Amino acid sequence: MSHVELRNVFKSFQHNGSAIEVLHDISLSVADGEFVCLLGPSGCGKSTIINLIAGLEKPSAGDILVDGQPVTGPDASRTVVFQDAALFPWLSVLGNVEFGLRMAGVGPQQRRSRAMEYLRLVHLSKFIHAYPHQLSGGMKQRVAIARALVLQPAILLLDEPFAALDAQTRSVLQNELLEIWELARPTILFVTHNVREATGLADRVYVISSRPGQIRDAQAITVPRPRHAEDPALQAHQHRILGLLGEEVEKVLQEELGERVHFPEAQHDVPPEQARGMHI
Repeated sequence: MSHVELRNVFKSFQHNGSAIEVLHDISLSVADGEFVCLLGPSGCGKSTIINLIAGLEKPSAGDILVDGQPVTGPDASRTVVFQDAALFPWLSVLGNVEFGLRMAGVGPQQRRSRAMEYLRLVHLSKFIHAYPHQLSGGMKQRVAIARALVLQPAILLLDEPFAALDAQTRSVLQNELLEIWELARPTILFVTHNVREATGLADRVYVISSRPGQIRDAQAITVPRPRHAEDPALQAHQHRILGLLGEEVEKVLQEELGERVHFPEAQHDVPPEQARGMHI
């Protein structure tokens, strides 16, 4: 049985009295402990999929299942890390990580012990008394990840958590996330626009089409870890995905401009050595 499963999911939102379809007949599955990336153009519904699995929104039609049971609302077994770390500015680093445990009624001693365990895991044990305004962007995201992990969720949902970070910090946090995943083995769904990030992290990449989002492709990334950007097998995955995304961006441009717009051939046929790091 899949740990997470979406069956024929549709999602529409109301805007100015009209229904706008965001997701169209989405079916996907994620195995227990699997690391899956959702990749696609802006507005394709990737974040909506995360919100549906988290129980923050309900589908217009279809089923969201975890271990075969319908998702009816938020649950501590499914935690979300957003692009904006969304830390409580009045709480210290330690206070932010302890917050969920305090709400769950965990006692002070156990709360602190567990919080410190995860702060050490994200290399922030020396900053427990700092406040969010004193932290860099990367450090804030480390706190957000520790705050999610301290609840020991079975499912970790990450919505472009590294998008606002510089390339070096992003690379460091990607490696740290993989280390944490290999240690604790939560099921991870990770939203990104970045092809290199998706192929570097995931066991499997779902490519989502332009709106309304549909599953365009699902690729198993079989390259052994640790993965290296120069690996021709990894570049082949990137090359294929970039071609699919180029077609989707071309559709968006054509729809917006009301005429045929040819996405440059160089984007469809990007040599693998140039594809690294590209995102759409």
